[in-house]
Amino acid sequence: MNDAAPDASALAAARTLARPGPWRETGCNDVLVWGQCQGSGKTPYQVSIDVVAPAYRCSCPSRKFPCKHALALLLLWSEGVLDESGQVAPHAAEWAAGRAEGRSRRTAEPAKAPDREAQARRLDDRLARMDAGVADLRLWLRDLVRGGLAAARTQPTAGWEQAAARLVDAQLPGLAERVRDAGSQMYARDDWAEHLLAEVGRWWLITTAWQQRETLDEAEQADVRVAVGWAQSSGDVLDADHRPGPWTVLGAHRSDDGRLQQQRTWLRHDDGEIVTVLDFAGYGQALAVGQLSGSRLDVTVARYPGRAPRRAVFVEPPAGSEAVTGLAGGTTLAGARTQAASALATSPWRDRHPAVLHAVTFTERDGGWEVADTTGSLPLTPDTDVWSALALSGGHPVDVFGELEGGRFRPLSVWLDDEVVAL
Repeated sequence: MNDAAPDASALAAARTLARPGPWRETGCNDVLVWGQCQGSGKTPYQVSIDVVAPAYRCSCPSRKFPCKHALALLLLWSEGVLDESGQVAPHAAEWAAGRAEGRSRRTAEPAKAPDREAQARRLDDRLARMDAGVADLRLWLRDLVRGGLAAARTQPTAGWEQAAARLVDAQLPGLAERVRDAGSQMYARDDWAEHLLAEVGRWWLITTAWQQRETLDEAEQADVRVAVGWAQSSGDVLDADHRPGPWTVLGAHRSDDGRLQQQRTWLRHDDGEIVTVLDFAGYGQALAVGQLSGSRLDVTVARYPGRAPRRAVFVEPPAGSEAVTGLAGGTTLAGARTQAASALATSPWRDRHPAVLHAVTFTERDGGWEVADTTGSLPLTPDTDVWSALALSGGHPVDVFGELEGGRFRPLSVWLDDEVVAL
């Protein structure tokens, strides 16, 4: 990113724009990045970037090249917050077509095969940058632990943002987001010390696994890539590991952190395999239409590499569904914790785990809400719609699907005798 900037002032201006607020209709694919940035005028600036060439275009009057808008869009792209599933914006498609036409006029030679040596050099450069970023983070973690967690809490938030920014520059957006989130959570949680200690340990495990990636198998390497934020093209996934249905929608969850909207949809195959479909949307964009909990979809999914539960994507949009009732295959809270522990043994940096629970109740204890059964209890996540859960269950045991996250449970759907209700 620093290499692309014409000067330091352009890069500084770009960092102030690298946030969802001024942007709309952003997106990317393997070749292009595009978006519209609202400036001081009525008409937003149209920005298009060819990340392969590279080349830049912006409708702003700046004489710097690339301008601050193009640099800001590159920053957002490097953080992995741009949608990869939408259609190319018309202004970006027209620009790309014009460039292709211009190249065809300049030469009548047939298109050359991809320069494998150049691709290998780019890959080596990226890996070297990522390795340096991982080494820098590990040094920062040593200093953090040496100074003590109490001292870490006295640091201004700017220090955490700077550490995250260095990771973004090193093309490690997944780690950057974890550091940024931990910096804000320290002032929002009563159990900040326990939370930060667990996060620091998780970051150390991720960086250790990255440094030893050559010794890992393919699935483990894929999980580490996800943890550091090295996204895999959905196009590559769609050409690979297909699994036909039917799939049952167990539940879904939407979140919005101010930078990016995310929708997680959990699906279960008849043989018990669980996958999650992730959809993202930036500022000014709409998330994909959610699937109803309890729906049975006759659809094929393509699975990303990695350990179970794996991420998946619909090969074709679901065209129809039938409703089902009854949540088969439920377990106790103790059984769910055992399953999560087994998953953590292979991928200790996983943030959440699906849990199909049988006959649990929602109860209040010591001023907090919990989900409980005969084997124990777990506190509910702060974003739980407790009153809807209570109204649906009536205080009686019910079957519930949800997520185990950070020692808490987030219910996503309640399965009654005659219907399934999303929370």
